[in-house]
Amino acid sequence: MDLIIGAGISGLSYAAATKNDYLIIEKDNEIGGYCKTIYSGDYVWDYSGHFFHFQREWVKDYVMGRLSEVDMLKVHKFTQIYYKGILVDFPFQMNIHQLDKEEFIDCLYDLFNVDGNVEITSFKSMLYAKFGKSIAEKFLIPYNEKLYATDLDKLDTDAMGRFFPYANREEIIRNFRNSSNQSYNAFFLYPKRGVIKVVESVASHVDRSKISFNEWLVSVDRASGTAVTNKRALRFDNLISSAPFPKLMDMCGIEYDKSIYSWNKVLVFNLGFDKKGTEIRNNWIYFPDRELIFYRVGFYDNIIGQDKMSLYVEIGFNHDEQNIDIPKILERTLSDLKKVGIISDQQLVASHHVMMDPAYVHITQQSEEDKKRKKEMLAQSNIYSIGRYGSWTYCSLEDNIAEAFELAEGI
Repeated sequence: MDLIIGAGISGLSYAAATKNDYLIIEKDNEIGGYCKTIYSGDYVWDYSGHFFHFQREWVKDYVMGRLSEVDMLKVHKFTQIYYKGILVDFPFQMNIHQLDKEEFIDCLYDLFNVDGNVEITSFKSMLYAKFGKSIAEKFLIPYNEKLYATDLDKLDTDAMGRFFPYANREEIIRNFRNSSNQSYNAFFLYPKRGVIKVVESVASHVDRSKISFNEWLVSVDRASGTAVTNKRALRFDNLISSAPFPKLMDMCGIEYDKSIYSWNKVLVFNLGFDKKGTEIRNNWIYFPDRELIFYRVGFYDNIIGQDKMSLYVEIGFNHDEQNIDIPKILERTLSDLKKVGIISDQQLVASHHVMMDPAYVHITQQSEEDKKRKKEMLAQSNIYSIGRYGSWTYCSLEDNIAEAFELAEGI
């Protein structure tokens, strides 16, 4: 039997793909993991923004195969950056010509005077080396430090992989005249009734009688192939876990250096107001200003087409930050939303919040090397760790599906 830990997108995808007998245990009382959707009156909110930029046609076909096209929206991505009271098109480095003259000159000068001999040893040093001091310090560093809630010198140079919007000088210059902010995700797909519909599409291939809710993994005896849950002991042929990788190592009794695994947590406020606000057409806006509590604000009302403002607001914290006062932070959030002109006289009529912990993992050279060794060790006991947190990486939901299918084909 294949024992699958977690009924999120990764665990469900593996179950859908495997030809083996399986059992899924899920600590919650429903499927979805972080891909749950909340319905509050007219408002449709996910735990956080989950949008689909399919790179693999077979994954798109698989997901869409049991979804009606009328239920799925194709949205042209329109995102901007709130910078010193103005909105600059994203990505920042491609649109420095939209800044005032002095700041534009600073960015352009520094871009053409980067020291090509500087050793790149971290995410922060990469930003300086690729884009120069001004672009790095005006947006790339403050925004990403708010998001990751850590010093960027601690992160690997390739911490965001393909998701980082790289651009060379020639591309930046060309964009001055012919603005084109296309990237790997120039448009996205999104279900009108929230991301849970994609989860349900994958889950429709899974035998629901083989999902045990309110059950979680406590420990694993690798020698005997036995997993102990809060309810029972289970023998397995293969164990497939989507739990955070450090937690899996703990449960398997593997010793490791805990200091090299770190992450942030993200507090997400979903906010519903009684009416629309100013004429903001964005899908989401980035906020590098350290004086503002949030790093990103998304507009569900603009994505799914509603006549009342519906927002998701994301705030990053280091994983070890304690005593987070939710009501106080919500008050500050509403104040900052007014400060930047997103809300004015609207009344908050519905709200929801969730703390995603972990949210974004901190990818470092040490964590990558250690993860590779430990995953090889676990595989010798037929234990496999997959998903965004199981693989301790930065990836998309599509990547999770593809990884699960690849594993199912291989064992």
